[in-house]
Amino acid sequence: MSFASFSDFLAMAHHGLYVWTAYAICLAVLVLNVAAPILARKRYLQQEARRLRRETEK
Repeated sequence: MSFASFSDFLAMAHHGLYVWTAYAICLAVLVLNVAAPILARKRYLQQEARRLRRETEK
């Protein structure tokens, strides 16, 4: 499929809004799938460090 111009490529025969929204949603899901475990691990390690400090203070 070839397009006459870049704006035609973005419009994709009037399906551009659907196509680019789908790409954006997929990208957001992929980013969340990468970021969520990283943030959860960081939060877990912080909680464990706090718990360990509390236990050693006793």
